[in-house]
Amino acid sequence: MAGTIDELAGKVVRRLQAGGLMLATAESCTGGLVAGAVTGIAGSSAVLDRGFVTYSNAAKTEMIGVPAPLIESEGAVSCSVAEAMVKGALAHSRADVAVAITGIAGPGGGSTAKPVGLVHFAVATDRAILHRECRFGDIGRNAVREASVRQALELILEITPSATD
Repeated sequence: MAGTIDELAGKVVRRLQAGGLMLATAESCTGGLVAGAVTGIAGSSAVLDRGFVTYSNAAKTEMIGVPAPLIESEGAVSCSVAEAMVKGALAHSRADVAVAITGIAGPGGGSTAKPVGLVHFAVATDRAILHRECRFGDIGRNAVREASVRQALELILEITPSATD
């Protein structure tokens, strides 16, 4: 999807406003950047319920209920943890839509199985969950985080279709 992060965030805010929907974010490697992008748009207070910055594994467990054994068995950067994060964000908020991001922004922390630039996303409503795995590569910490914000905003738009777009 074309456009700057600000343009995508504006589209998300307008889409959620039109649908009367509230958003929650659960962010690890992006550290709140998705919520920050949304709050940069006038009118965002009508659509953003809350953002959880769950950078540590303990925060994932304590704030949004991701089971510690799941993190231990699958690793924090996994499809199952991203999905547990998004379910937890919905359960611990008043949101209708939630997005979760967990990944390895680098420059360190990667492995052969889970390289730097690997990011798992989940977006959910009460009716559906979408997961996406992206391998952005070792493009630099800021670039991985920026690409992750863009992908998260695009997924929110994907799960909240609009007849007017």
